[in-house]
Amino acid sequence: MNNILRQATLGTAFAFLIGLVPTTQAAEGDDWEWVVAPYGWAASIGTDLERHSPPTGGASNDTRFNDLVDKIDGAFQIHIEGQTDRWGMFTDFTYLGLADHHDRPRFHTKSDLDTRLFELAAVWSPGEDRYRGLDLFAGLRYIDIDMTVEFIPENQAFSPTTFDGSETYADFLLGARYTWALHDRWGLTLRGDGSFGDTDGTWNTSAVASYRMKRGAWVFGYRYLSVELDTGDGHTNITMSGPMVGYGFIF
Repeated sequence: MNNILRQATLGTAFAFLIGLVPTTQAAEGDDWEWVVAPYGWAASIGTDLERHSPPTGGASNDTRFNDLVDKIDGAFQIHIEGQTDRWGMFTDFTYLGLADHHDRPRFHTKSDLDTRLFELAAVWSPGEDRYRGLDLFAGLRYIDIDMTVEFIPENQAFSPTTFDGSETYADFLLGARYTWALHDRWGLTLRGDGSFGDTDGTWNTSAVASYRMKRGAWVFGYRYLSVELDTGDGHTNITMSGPMVGYGFIF
């Protein structure tokens, strides 16, 4: 599917901070260090729907509609993570509400999409230094999608039809990240992960730089997320990509 990506601005600051900060001021041994970070993401959003039946009646076939929903209606995102030298955990919650309408050659669409994304994972750090080197993580990714699209034909001989793609999906999450301490205060982290189960596959990658402060860290980078879902009588692909910037509070 080809996405025509459009800009939308989300939330307040960025996540996955505890793995991004250098070793300066880090706790030692089994002491836990925590980060709490509401976060934001200036993301381009693409939503593609492939239906197995047409919107206005007729023979069954595959019909594709690109970017049915691309206007922000509401967003809330927060990330919490704790780590010791060897072990850690994180949880992440994202709510995204989108709504839009489009005029098409033979019909109009009114679309609404509410997405809730929850992650819970354990982290293992095989290296000797906290916040440096390789981290491996595994856990659960839970996705709740409420997607409604109303197809309104221009020809009044046809009745409007509605696509309802409300579903929940639970996936096993597996991924890794690697952190370089570039300076006493500067760090760079690359992350990649995937999840599989109820979805057809969810992929997430990011590259993030951090600057450590006394009680937190400034972070900025780029993230890409792709989610493929079977929703009702169709197939939906949601992609989000763009720069991130924010501040995480560490204690």
